[in-house]
Amino acid sequence: MAQRRSTPMGQPGDADLRLLRIYRKVVECGGFSAAEVELGISRAAISMAMNDLETRLGLRLCQRGRSGFSLTDEGAEVFEATLQLLASVEGFRTRVNGLHARLKGELNIGITDNLVTMPDMHITHALSALKERGPDVHINIRMIPPSDIELAVLDGRLHTGVIPDLKTLPGLNYLSLYEEASRLYCSDEHPLFAEETVDEAALSRHDAVVPAYAQTPEIKGVHEPLRAAASASDREGIAFLILSGRYLGYLPTHYAARWVRDGRMRALNPERWHYHTHYSAITRKGAPPNLVLECYLKQLAADLNTRWR
Repeated sequence: MAQRRSTPMGQPGDADLRLLRIYRKVVECGGFSAAEVELGISRAAISMAMNDLETRLGLRLCQRGRSGFSLTDEGAEVFEATLQLLASVEGFRTRVNGLHARLKGELNIGITDNLVTMPDMHITHALSALKERGPDVHINIRMIPPSDIELAVLDGRLHTGVIPDLKTLPGLNYLSLYEEASRLYCSDEHPLFAEETVDEAALSRHDAVVPAYAQTPEIKGVHEPLRAAASASDREGIAFLILSGRYLGYLPTHYAARWVRDGRMRALNPERWHYHTHYSAITRKGAPPNLVLECYLKQLAADLNTRWR
């Protein structure tokens, strides 16, 4: 028989909570036999658990034997306290899980310029889903060059970024997003606008604008036949110079589409003068857990999977 404790009980631990949950079920079922099915453990295991609990508490909780099962006065009080304690534990768990459900905080994201016109709007859809999931999330977008995005993600100033796949850094994770097609364009005011085909000899007679930002060796090779007479730090700058009617230049097809549709630009010999650029979402390896970022990346991956099926 368990003896009354002469000193107060210490802080309940996981083992105590397990014993109390067994005790609650035994009392609710009215005995060991009925609780055996509910708990999925043997009557011997239940009896051992009750003995351990009585020893831990230093109290006799119930009478069990041929005369049946009944609670002692102390057992009834412990049962009431058990219900309160387990309800508090469950309330704590529910409240913490609720914090996960109600996203709060910031998402700091860096994006390379002029991706908003991409037909596959993976970023836009993921941001929309994130905002629906967490109305209180504050989204901060910075439109900056790819190298600045990489540095900002690596040092923690940005949570994530979207950049062209120019090189792979060991400190970053990459999630493939887009394949962007680019073609060589001139405006409707350029002498080549009416030409059916354009070869290298024709290109060499006309000024062109080339990108001042980093490119892969393959893309640099595509620009070599051009007579570089101007440069631009982004695609918008290239578009300005093409629309002047004085320059040729490469633009992404999705970005040039508005001017092509209006008859203000055309692609020159697109079967020959074109290239592709791959874009990825990047995050820092080993970054601290961030529920907002995790939710955004999950939504981004879900949108990618939906559109690839």
